[in-house]
Amino acid sequence: MQVFWFIPTHGDSRYLGTAQGARAATFDYFRQIAVAADTLGYEGVLLPTGRSCEDAWVTAASLMPSTRRLKFLVAIRPGLTTPALAARMAATFDRLSGGRLLVNVVTGGDPGELEGDGIFVGHDERYEITDEFLTIWRELLARSHAGEGIDVEGRHLSSKGGRNLYPPVQQPYPPLYFGGSSPAAHAIVGKHIDKYLTWGEPPAAVAAKLDDVRRRSAAIGREPPSFGIRLHVIVRETSEAAWAAADELIGHLDDDTIARAQAAFARMDSEGQRRMAALHGGKRDRLVVSPNLWAGVGLVRGGAGTALVGNPQEVADRMREYADLGIDTFILSGYPHLEEAYRFAELVFPLLPAKLQRQLGRAGGAQLSGPFGEVVANGEARAPDAAAPAARRA
Repeated sequence: MQVFWFIPTHGDSRYLGTAQGARAATFDYFRQIAVAADTLGYEGVLLPTGRSCEDAWVTAASLMPSTRRLKFLVAIRPGLTTPALAARMAATFDRLSGGRLLVNVVTGGDPGELEGDGIFVGHDERYEITDEFLTIWRELLARSHAGEGIDVEGRHLSSKGGRNLYPPVQQPYPPLYFGGSSPAAHAIVGKHIDKYLTWGEPPAAVAAKLDDVRRRSAAIGREPPSFGIRLHVIVRETSEAAWAAADELIGHLDDDTIARAQAAFARMDSEGQRRMAALHGGKRDRLVVSPNLWAGVGLVRGGAGTALVGNPQEVADRMREYADLGIDTFILSGYPHLEEAYRFAELVFPLLPAKLQRQLGRAGGAQLSGPFGEVVANGEARAPDAAAPAARRA
């Protein structure tokens, strides 16, 4: 099991859909979160992409020297840049970071945003472009280790005598992550992708998506990818406190804001976004969609719209349910992201599998030697087993 955190380059807040409790999206704040994730032992961080965000590549590169082992899951958008330029950027980042790059392939599902970026093609054609883009990108980087060039001719994209002179550290190339719920997206996964990501739907729906990806991979004689899930998390010492925090997160959200957000999502042609919206239908009384799975974030946030809500044991149990389906990577976030990175690590990390505990210990994130907490009466140090009684009791 791998656990990632999130850099909120589109903004952060204590409350959704309002300026109250909001925080400025600044480099110093992003760096605080990245250093916290690195120190606590998270595997890596996801950086979002799109017009609502600071550029993912520039931000990730700026955070590289402030971290030691943290991996960066950074987006490329086929059609917005050429595969050769994207390959060159990936190789450079991977080399300068010492092999800490992961690549998130984002085809995009908002026609309005895409047209603003100069992309004027429909849903399925975007995935045709993604297919050709990844064919060239993968070949350029894989062959760069031997100093070889490529010739690829496609309907949308081609490369004649393409070469990448500086190979990446990771061979054959940094791993490709990808999320999508449509048949066109799943076809891409079966052909190109190393890790398929799903948003946080109920377990039965997730299982059906993973099975479809496995079938498509087998049909072309390729090993299926590994699987990850993108979720928010609201964990507290007690279940009651966690659900109260969920209510508080949308406590300043008015119905007009919800209606505007849902109308904007309805104009998108993303199957994943449609499925997220269908979980709750924009209704406050339909937000609990599965045990400990709450869809309140999706009232106004595009993309990942569900959160695991509960006490530490409940959240760990739900993660194990997804793990039993084949999920090995959890990409998490919480509002506000700095405090919640600590809260999740302190409350839930101790309840996750022993192998993960050993990984966290090697990272220096969970098996420190102490003292833990503030020294009592200027002389009594607290031992690790006395540091988190709430997590043990849960």
